[in-house]
Amino acid sequence: MGWLAKRKLRTGPTAALPARPDPAELLRIVQLADPDARREGDDIVAADVRVCAPVEADAELTGGVLEKAWACRVTAEGPLPFDFFDRYLAEGLAFRLKGLAVCRGEVSDPADGVEGGPAVILPVRPSADDLAPLLERGEDEFTYTSGDIRAALVPQKGQPPAVRELLPFATELTAIELRGEEPVKLGSLALELAESLNGLVVDRWRFRVDAAEDLLAPE
Repeated sequence: MGWLAKRKLRTGPTAALPARPDPAELLRIVQLADPDARREGDDIVAADVRVCAPVEADAELTGGVLEKAWACRVTAEGPLPFDFFDRYLAEGLAFRLKGLAVCRGEVSDPADGVEGGPAVILPVRPSADDLAPLLERGEDEFTYTSGDIRAALVPQKGQPPAVRELLPFATELTAIELRGEEPVKLGSLALELAESLNGLVVDRWRFRVDAAEDLLAPE
């Protein structure tokens, strides 16, 4: 790989993958973050970013963590992507494809992350009565619990592309953010809440979640 190609890899968040991803599978995963994502040549365009076609990179990209990697760089199509969508996209791809994320010179393994959890995005803010079948009221009107799972109501300032289908009906887009130690348990509760309240479940990178096991890192 030439010097210029290596340099380009550093101009945006990058998913460094241990194997070249299948193009159809790569598009399917990106569409979990933006259902309207489409192929444009060898690249994928999603919302306001471009996922560049994977190129082979050497150990320098990941600081030697991976001897060889296939790098999928995520670049802005215009102004800076809203709400860190480019970084979340790179990290979510790395998580699902057993890779590493590279952003601003830092290499991380998304599968090792302990912060964050799934969220249920709702088109309207739920009332305490709406939540009562599955959650218990906490210390204030924004916090709830379910056993050892903590939940918080958080108004959504942005509009994650993954939940675009909710927007025609949205009056006060709201997230129920769940935190706990067991991903599958969190996912099961999130899916129950979504079913009950007509919402959608997303992970901490705002990729759509359709099964509780989606929150587990691939083996």
